[in-house]
Amino acid sequence: MKVVILCGGQGMRLREETETKPKPMVEIGGMPILWHIMKTYATYGFKDFILCLGYKGEVIKEYFYNYEFLSNDFTIELGSKNVTVYPRHEEQGWKVTLVDTGINAMTGSRVKKIEKFIDGDTFMLTYGDGVIDMDINLLNKFHKDHGRIATVTGVSPQSRYGELVIRNDHVVSFSEKPTDNQNLISGGYFVFNKKIFSYLSELDECVLEKDALQKLAADGELKVHAHKGFWQCMDTYRDYVYLQELWKKGNASWKRWDK
Repeated sequence: MKVVILCGGQGMRLREETETKPKPMVEIGGMPILWHIMKTYATYGFKDFILCLGYKGEVIKEYFYNYEFLSNDFTIELGSKNVTVYPRHEEQGWKVTLVDTGINAMTGSRVKKIEKFIDGDTFMLTYGDGVIDMDINLLNKFHKDHGRIATVTGVSPQSRYGELVIRNDHVVSFSEKPTDNQNLISGGYFVFNKKIFSYLSELDECVLEKDALQKLAADGELKVHAHKGFWQCMDTYRDYVYLQELWKKGNASWKRWDK
């Protein structure tokens, strides 16, 4: 099953890091967050990726084009340019298709433009800025069992803000960092039947979340897979610092590939 990752946004709220590179290439623990996302899928055997490029897509192209040399030791014979590579990374077998989907294209347009690369009945999709500790196989089983067109992963991230419970302008309860939030939001980890493409167009203004997901929901074709574990997107510089701190302290619960 193919894994589609949206990598084309400009990351306007993370300008401290995205002036020279696209947001998926912002590093956590010395590796791009895109790599972390791909490692999560690869841990469960999904290694065939399609990257939807846009803003500074050439940076991602160069990264993967040179990945073997950047990630391995090698000997080069000057003059002949004969190269011997000594593999020492664990990403062997990854197949990465890099598709320029346009600088100004919205999410739905980007997905529609990679339709020709989808050769199976279903595929997975996520954004290039969110990490999760979810079992991808359970997500796929859920999607297969319900038989609808689309599955979205619902997450309930721990709040990093104080929560007020108010009655008649009196604060009756204060929780510094509530952890029992029952409201789900989209975690951005999807499974789609290829019928999703009939809900999309290649026009730049086509938005996946508005033009497809809302219509799928109205048609009864969108189901939610609730994930109770860790999830965090890197939407702002504060999110970036938070993820870096988790990694440095050894609390990166999405790092399941070493377990």
